Amino acid sequence: MIRRPFDPEAHELDASFRLTKFTDLKGCGCKVPQDVLLKLLEGLQGEGAQATSPIAQVAQIAQISQDQEQSHFQYVTAVPRIGIGMDSCVTPLRHGGLSLVQTTDFIYPLVDDPYMMGKIACANVLSDLYALGVMECDNMLMLLGVSNKMTDKERDVIVPLMMRGFKDAAEEGGSSVNGGQTVMNPWLTIGGVATTVCQPNEYIMPDNAVVGDVLVLTKPLGTQVAVNAFQWLDQPERWNRIKLVVSEDDVRKAYQRAMFSMSRLNKTAARLMHKYNAHGATDVTGFGLLGHASNLAKVQKNEVSFVIHNLPIIAKMASVGKACGNMFKLMQGHSEETSGGLLIALPREQAAAFCKDIEKQEGYQAWIIGIVEKGNRTARIIDKPRVIEVPAKDKDGELW
Repeated sequence: MIRRPFDPEAHELDASFRLTKFTDLKGCGCKVPQDVLLKLLEGLQGEGAQATSPIAQVAQIAQISQDQEQSHFQYVTAVPRIGIGMDSCVTPLRHGGLSLVQTTDFIYPLVDDPYMMGKIACANVLSDLYALGVMECDNMLMLLGVSNKMTDKERDVIVPLMMRGFKDAAEEGGSSVNGGQTVMNPWLTIGGVATTVCQPNEYIMPDNAVVGDVLVLTKPLGTQVAVNAFQWLDQPERWNRIKLVVSEDDVRKAYQRAMFSMSRLNKTAARLMHKYNAHGATDVTGFGLLGHASNLAKVQKNEVSFVIHNLPIIAKMASVGKACGNMFKLMQGHSEETSGGLLIALPREQAAAFCKDIEKQEGYQAWIIGIVEKGNRTARIIDKPRVIEVPAKDKDGELW
């Protein structure tokens, strides 16, 4: 069923209220580009150290045998802790083989429903744990930036709804929100910190892909295109660019699909990573599909490369992207996603069963989108990838 959208008038707000007006950034992109970020982080690296992502640090941890606990701990503390911000930080503790797994993230409004925005923000934070196959989160902190451009009425209605959405998503993931920070500033932001303590068998190293593996994606692409297209319904000069390839109803459905996809937790996928012997994963967010695939490829222990052949995309959004003169670079894998799916390297013989199992448990599809071949730790999308429309066919009253 399509959920009834947030109605400002029901909360005695102006009918023209839009949560997204408190975002100066356009669409759902807020990441600092990777090349810029690496330059900014240079000053924080130790002498002679390279900028290393948390996912690469995990790969380095994996190379140390468990029977050398003391040297293990000393080695890891020397590893640079600053990187390009990929997935969770894993810190071995001094308490008997346990590791502290942490991640943080925050985002600007990209949908106009405050409750759903809170759920999306929470799902986005937890996704970094799930990318390591971590299924349980011990605690979450909430980070909230309240816009000083809001009226008192807007603040008193909108912020509690966002907080409730965040809290409900945390509880859906089996966690709770205890602590955090709130500030006043020009922008409306929401995010948090997810923290858990794990035994070694509770997380999956991301660096074990082998030749012959396949790549599986657990959510469709195109969220940035969908939220932008929805905002363009009220902007005639932009709507005129896409109205020949998509209807208003198509755009509203794509927006709903994007909103519910972004708010869905990757927890089931994380659990099935263990069941089907995943060799590594990452979540697809602000660097786009190809950016995150490239980051994952860089840290592999084996000399492999990732080749992507299929692009599952929210229905009609590939056409919208093309009609916009390729401004989103969706087909090239550079369109930013928020709270996207997990990109998982799985043994070929187990991937189809993984996809079937996740659909049986959740009612949502996952797709085999590429292969792992011998190479030099890079990722690429073939020249003419196959677009998979999601869903393949509309059903009355149903999103998927």
